[in-house]
Amino acid sequence: MKREPTPPAAAPSEELPPEVAAARLRLLADASRALASGLDAQESLRRLARLVVPQMADACVVDVVEGEGVRRLTVTDRDTERALRVLSGGLLPGPDDSSCALAKVLRGAGPVVITDFGESDPADPLRAAQWSLYRTLGAHSALIVPMRVRRQGLGALTFIRRTGVPAFDEQEQALAADLGHRAALALDNARLYALQEHTAEQLQLSLLPDLTGLDHLQLATRYLAARERAEVGGDWYDAFPLPDGSAILAIGDVVGHDLAAAVRMGQLRNMLRALAYDSGGDDPAGIMCRLDKVMQGLTSIELVTAVIARIETPDAGPWRLTWTNAGHLPPLLAQPDGRTLLLEEGHAPILGVDPALARETATVTLPPGATLLLYTDGLIERPGEDIGRGLTRLRQHAAALAREPLTVFRDELLTRMSDVQNDDVAVLALRVP
Repeated sequence: MKREPTPPAAAPSEELPPEVAAARLRLLADASRALASGLDAQESLRRLARLVVPQMADACVVDVVEGEGVRRLTVTDRDTERALRVLSGGLLPGPDDSSCALAKVLRGAGPVVITDFGESDPADPLRAAQWSLYRTLGAHSALIVPMRVRRQGLGALTFIRRTGVPAFDEQEQALAADLGHRAALALDNARLYALQEHTAEQLQLSLLPDLTGLDHLQLATRYLAARERAEVGGDWYDAFPLPDGSAILAIGDVVGHDLAAAVRMGQLRNMLRALAYDSGGDDPAGIMCRLDKVMQGLTSIELVTAVIARIETPDAGPWRLTWTNAGHLPPLLAQPDGRTLLLEEGHAPILGVDPALARETATVTLPPGATLLLYTDGLIERPGEDIGRGLTRLRQHAAALAREPLTVFRDELLTRMSDVQNDDVAVLALRVP
């Protein structure tokens, strides 16, 4: 197979007709917008391929390195039927043992122009796949440019022209190399973002508590990361038993949406566990006051909203809930008959203002079959909407779901309330037997 190495990319020649130079600048601008329009790298690369066909080539192929192989991400052709005959969706062999031009580009070679496609070689699977590609697309000439960033080959763009169209000149090769570089940056940014998003969410999930020791309670919990960012946040919930047989339920939000907020959230939750377990019969307000004092004295945590509740489950008689609220949204009590109640008593300022502030404990009897819901603001808040509307919407959905099994109650409530999720969401639901 005859290949002609391409010289390094250079600025477009001054001899280009003005209309041609302008068209190429427009293509670069359009490509930049297409690649920057979102963090879905695959869709961005497909948009790029649709831009260059037919402006620059009769067909464009995007290959990305995936593990030890090469994935043919997209084939765009003037003739859609041709493209469908090529794109299989499977992995091609990796470039390490191949002598074809694509493999050399993926291993680090510069742009390569091909005008003689030679013969297929069954002993070289990647070369055989490339030969089949060129034959199916009716290639007369091809230009392969790398998608390479930080000395790492991420893939390649292949531009194909058919009979009757001149091979790619030096200015076109430079333009294609520029497109390959921009595509590599977009692909690299998307992969880094995806890695950051996955790592952040796994960190957040690892910081959420283990609820063992509470088999006598019917609990359903969930944490949802915000959809539009990769940051961990300070939303948290907890539930744990106390030595006297009662249990603590808690939920809160540490100010911030970053790694520091997640770390502070973990600190706060651990302090609450220690203080509550060693409370010596302190009520929730007393525990909250001690938590506020320790938080301000020993940590850099600034502001926190929280609800601390104690569930008493006697062998005979109704269950009793006592709670205190530090600037957080009120717990919701949904009864099987559809009545709902926002538990607005026991409210006091957020943690971090003044540890000497007085706090009160409120009490309510929990009816059989009722559902207690603790939640963070991401469940109900919408940009530009009064929070009262969000609370009304929550009560309506909770009333409609109050007789459903607890896991269905939780999942359906999240589905109905989180259609526009701009913030992290944490929920903790308890069903009274």
